[in-house]
Amino acid sequence: MKQAVCDIHFPSSKESIIVARNRLAYEELLVLQMTVLANRLPDHTPGIARPKDENCLSEFQAKLKFPFTNAQNRVIEEIFQDMERGQPMTRLVQGDVGSGKTIVAAAALYKNARAGYQGALMAPTEILATQHYQSLAPLFSAFGYRTALFTGDVTGKERKQLLAQVQNGDIDLVIGTHTLFQKEVKFKRLALAVTDEQHRFGVAQRSIFQEKGAYADVLVMTATPIPRTLAMTLYGDLDISVIDEMPPGRKAVETYAVDYGKEARALNFIKKELDQGRQAYIVCPLVEESEKMEGLESAVQLAKRLSEQEFRHYEVGLLHGQMKPKEKAALMRAFADGVIQVLVATTVIEVGINVPNATVMMVRDAERFGLAQLHQLRGRVGRGADKSYCILLHNAKTPVARERMKTMQATADGFKIAEADLRLRGAGELFGTRQSGIAEMKIANVARDVQLMAAAREDAIELLRNKEYVGSLLEERVQEKLRLLNS
Repeated sequence: MKQAVCDIHFPSSKESIIVARNRLAYEELLVLQMTVLANRLPDHTPGIARPKDENCLSEFQAKLKFPFTNAQNRVIEEIFQDMERGQPMTRLVQGDVGSGKTIVAAAALYKNARAGYQGALMAPTEILATQHYQSLAPLFSAFGYRTALFTGDVTGKERKQLLAQVQNGDIDLVIGTHTLFQKEVKFKRLALAVTDEQHRFGVAQRSIFQEKGAYADVLVMTATPIPRTLAMTLYGDLDISVIDEMPPGRKAVETYAVDYGKEARALNFIKKELDQGRQAYIVCPLVEESEKMEGLESAVQLAKRLSEQEFRHYEVGLLHGQMKPKEKAALMRAFADGVIQVLVATTVIEVGINVPNATVMMVRDAERFGLAQLHQLRGRVGRGADKSYCILLHNAKTPVARERMKTMQATADGFKIAEADLRLRGAGELFGTRQSGIAEMKIANVARDVQLMAAAREDAIELLRNKEYVGSLLEERVQEKLRLLNS
């Protein structure tokens, strides 16, 4: 350790500084991984083991109108194996927008119900919870299982009745929002909890579900592609599965990055789509004008301008995060029902809305968004049978900003985009890691140190399993690992 500190400041050769840098970076990553992995439940924690069921997946598949992809089958197998062992599952399923995460979760919930247990599916917004309910309730009903929707809109006698049904075990699957965290919500035999859009919920919230179900299995999903090294940092307490294949027939969204000089042309293109009965999103980064960001048109002003000028013959709606939940839900429903043709919004629509008839996503001031966020926004279109488009209206002047625009045009692969975002922006900014409680790296670089991160994780697991594996033994292990990595 002392030699590494000395060599990092006063290297005797190029080789010595590389060895010193790897030594210090490895220790930094090892401490980080031990901190993250400490959130995992001990290996001896008792869980719920469902019996192996050879017919489970085939019978579930028979009710669907489409086959699973190879990636979906692989991830389902990983989940089923977890559910069949006697230890609590804590697994993250990563999959790009449209890769079929929800039906994978449904397969797990079905296996859980077949074994006689209750399941819960939680979404970050009421509209997304409602969409899940509308798609899954008929499917589970066909198998004879009872499904209920529990959101903030459920009040009074209806709420009391639903709480009683859940507690008595009369409901097999409860779909809802954060209301499922409330103390009043008690299950008779909760064994599987699924949370959608994992980055909206943290470790503490996941543990609440486990407490409600006596160490229930927890399956978390995210459509935000995360590079492997960063995933091991942010979600180190979880096992990770990746759906890295799209269902056949899903059309790619054509993406165009254009400057503001072509705004009128872009709006005329949107008009043509509207004239054919389709709908469009227009996203901007602000709700109201900010003195710190002069020159950017706010969502409020933009909606007013478009409704009075370019789109005066269409119904224009405005959606932003400062609206009350019921107002947002009503507006989203109006857009989903086709009452509103153009939805001007802030990034509140990044998650939780599915409108197959929407074929255009325009993002204003696109250079101010990260690549991962732009990819999420683009994923709001391309969900129907019609060809869809994403227009990135920008004023990119720096080389990094221009490269981000080029990356969005060049690829629709969320994981490639996430890697580029990590490289261009750094882990400190990406996915809000500075707000996640994870310390910023001083020497290690999660975008570059893939091998070091994997090695540190492996050793952190070993250290936490064997408490006697400390002191000089740890130093020996560090040196051994670094010799392999430096050779």
